[in-house]
Amino acid sequence: MHTYYLHLGSNQGNRKENLLQCMDLIAQNIGKVGEVSSIYETEPWGLKDQPSFLNLALSCQSALAPNDLIVKSKAIEAQLGKPKEMQWGPRFIDIDILYCDDIILDGELKIPHSQIANRNFVLLPMIEIAGDHVDPVHQKTIDELYDECEDTCEVYLYDGEE
Repeated sequence: MHTYYLHLGSNQGNRKENLLQCMDLIAQNIGKVGEVSSIYETEPWGLKDQPSFLNLALSCQSALAPNDLIVKSKAIEAQLGKPKEMQWGPRFIDIDILYCDDIILDGELKIPHSQIANRNFVLLPMIEIAGDHVDPVHQKTIDELYDECEDTCEVYLYDGEE
């Protein structure tokens, strides 16, 4: 059994409902959902001219290998809306695998996610559920990565208004 940390994001349609439906589909198709962070509203990262995102992080227990989990994740993304049309572009749902145990993969699938240390919108939700988790590449906790992060994008607790 693997412990995964996943990051979900949505900026199209009913963003909060997209996140909630995605968590249900993860529980049905991937594994038992454990800790779930608060929902955060964040300005877009990379491609600025698009609506704000809602994001959260969660832990999940799954028997799936990382390559199988990414296939299931892509199927969930397709089920919840049309696929993103450009890198960092608008999407109904995006599922990123942040961590799988202490595994390091550096092929087509990269685990840990290669941009964790550069993104406040990933680090803040992770601090809530696993601030003391040690990144196996950087050999620093999530708290430490956040303290060193130079990202200036704004990240706010979501107020629930859609």
